[in-house]
Amino acid sequence: MARNPSTPEQHSVRVLKVGEQVRHVISEILTRQQVHDATLSTHTVSVTEVRMTPDLRQAAVFVKSLLGEDEEVVLKALRTNTAYFQREVAQRLKLKFAAKIQFRADETFDEASRIDALLSDPRVKRDLAAQSEAEAEPDAEPEDD
Repeated sequence: MARNPSTPEQHSVRVLKVGEQVRHVISEILTRQQVHDATLSTHTVSVTEVRMTPDLRQAAVFVKSLLGEDEEVVLKALRTNTAYFQREVAQRLKLKFAAKIQFRADETFDEASRIDALLSDPRVKRDLAAQSEAEAEPDAEPEDD
């Protein structure tokens, strides 16, 4: 009996779903303080995103410490306990292979702050105001006689 070939769209949806499940499992472990680590129990860590490889064997877990405090210390503690996280994810999700987890700092908030600061620059505001005024002026239409 032939298996139905999966389309790339179905494959990518599965990768996204598994990544979201991994994110929930790791978030739950951190929220319930099931990792016996002094650093992780004293810091609030948010798991912002999990990116899985198409074969579901590797997961890049993006984390952010609350208010960005002691980010390197938190990352070191997470990396120290990677084996525990991998084991728990594999047991709870019952995947064929346990995904190799790599913890990374989430820098999207820093990038958003940088962009916000650029947009708040007086020169940018001036240019945006001039552009919106130019768009608001109606073009003069020629009259037909």
